[in-house]
Amino acid sequence: MKDAHYNVIIIGAGAVGLGVAFEITRRFPRQRLLVLEKEERVARHQSGHNSGVIHSGVYYKPGSLKARLCVPGAAAMLEFCREHGVPHRVCGKVIVATQEQELPGLEELRKRGEANGLTGLRLIDSVQLNELEPHAAGLQALLVPSTGITDYAAVCEKYAELITCQGGTVLCSAPAHAIHRSANGIVIETPQGAFFANALINCAGLYSDRICRMTGDDPGVMIVPFRGEYYDLVPERASLVQALIYPVPDPRFPFLGVHFTRRISGKVDAGPNAILALAREGYRHSDINLRDLASSFSFPGFWRMARRHWRSGVDEWHRSLSKRAFVRALQRLVPEVKEEDLVPGGSGVRAQAVTPDGALVDDFHFVPSGKVLHVLNVPSPAATASLTIGKAIVDMAAESLGLS
Repeated sequence: MKDAHYNVIIIGAGAVGLGVAFEITRRFPRQRLLVLEKEERVARHQSGHNSGVIHSGVYYKPGSLKARLCVPGAAAMLEFCREHGVPHRVCGKVIVATQEQELPGLEELRKRGEANGLTGLRLIDSVQLNELEPHAAGLQALLVPSTGITDYAAVCEKYAELITCQGGTVLCSAPAHAIHRSANGIVIETPQGAFFANALINCAGLYSDRICRMTGDDPGVMIVPFRGEYYDLVPERASLVQALIYPVPDPRFPFLGVHFTRRISGKVDAGPNAILALAREGYRHSDINLRDLASSFSFPGFWRMARRHWRSGVDEWHRSLSKRAFVRALQRLVPEVKEEDLVPGGSGVRAQAVTPDGALVDDFHFVPSGKVLHVLNVPSPAATASLTIGKAIVDMAAESLGLS
């Protein structure tokens, strides 16, 4: 059994939890640190089920945490990959307007990107677009040259290795079953024993609101799971896509729309959609968890969100159940793609925080509570920005959690 007493315990060994742990072991090497992970290895959920994009920061509202952390986070991620031999590539991306009404949105993205400190952004016409992506179609596109790709599961494995080398402990197969707070500290009960901490950082992703409630705090939000489903281009048609081809996103939602991504492995993903998952680990239609459904359905914000966005939800489910409808959405960007070019790929589940009034929380959301810090909404670009998120959390919490 592991030693039972630690200065800091982090729950969750995804990119964010490990990014925080890496920063603590780097900055405060004398602090005894434990990362608890419920799965048998790190990065089993959001961090290991994404498309591997190193986001540039072009989408995010200037001044938001996403904007402030993503741009330096992308640079830090590229430097980390270079230093530690993690596969990566700066390939750039194009965000394509296929209809006249999308052109103002494209210009708004350019302004946002420049306000966030990006350089090299350029609006290009259809001829210039086809020089970069010969099979793409659009009226105009925004070239984002700094976007890259990597393998975030490999990044997380390297984080865990370095944390261990720097004196920290990463313990897998150790879900938190109960948490007890007292004036003397915090006790986390797991199947591998009970662990005492002076301070706790909750980076539990899909379960962050439940961990928050275990500590006796009210998260103020509900995590609602949204599944994103992918198709893969068959190898003989992968040449239809050179790098990354994205649509102009709908500003009402924190999702980016179905797109094409050439991954670090060389295969090309098409997707994802964004449908309500019937379980927090609902990677397939057949994955149904009654407890998860009951918690969503009992939350008033869920129904307010549903009333507000039901038409979009129906459209997303149609694309999920109909390959033909999914392909039609992709053909807006690459008209040559056909149903037979696509085979089912993977999927991921996004932990989306929803407020009681039904709003989808767009920015990162950190909530301190005495010797506990809750990280309650860290969707994309959290993996990209995991190093700078780790630094920001440690900067914010070092004194209150007793790290300094």
